[in-house]
Amino acid sequence: MMDRQTDNIPLTVEELMQHYNPVKPQIEARLMDFRRIWEMATDEELFLELAFCLLTPQSKAKTCWKAVERLNEKHMIKSSAPPQISLELGGVRFHQRKGEYICLARNMFSDRSLRATLAGFSDPVAAREWLVQNIKGLGYKEASHFLRNIGLGENLAILDRHILKNLVLLGVLNEVPPSLTKRIYLEIERKMTAFSHEAKIPMGHLDLLLWYKEAGEVFK
Repeated sequence: MMDRQTDNIPLTVEELMQHYNPVKPQIEARLMDFRRIWEMATDEELFLELAFCLLTPQSKAKTCWKAVERLNEKHMIKSSAPPQISLELGGVRFHQRKGEYICLARNMFSDRSLRATLAGFSDPVAAREWLVQNIKGLGYKEASHFLRNIGLGENLAILDRHILKNLVLLGVLNEVPPSLTKRIYLEIERKMTAFSHEAKIPMGHLDLLLWYKEAGEVFK
């Protein structure tokens, strides 16, 4: 994990590779876990990942996953009302709104299979666009995160503030944009993809590597 005092110092590809080589086996194992989710998970298990990604904006990933685990252990995701779900989202920002998002998404898939819906798209980009347009609370970052976490979106960019900051340090971006419209998001995704080819670090690896650089671990 990089010393916090170097956060604003430009990062070279050579320095990035020094982070990458030791952690590459962990990244590969994590991506294999994600692929296995798509191969083996039930609709209910896929929905847990969707709920997690609905919670993550402006909140810590581990806090969000613990909240999803609590909801699952208490059998609340399938039928509890938004206020009850929101009460279980301790530590998650905007918990009342996000409790509503989980219930709206649950209603969306009450009479249709989440797996079958996603399997019906020709590629992850088309699946992401549908998710953004139809699941309230999912922007391009969250939809990309969800698809990556279920083994369908390794080549999609998950542009949170940590990734954007590191893209600036690497010279991929001049600055972190104040907001991410669809046009800006897709433009940055293209630049990140080009950098990944240039550095010979696959997109799925690059995202988890930059996350590792910030957090010191490979999570989700």
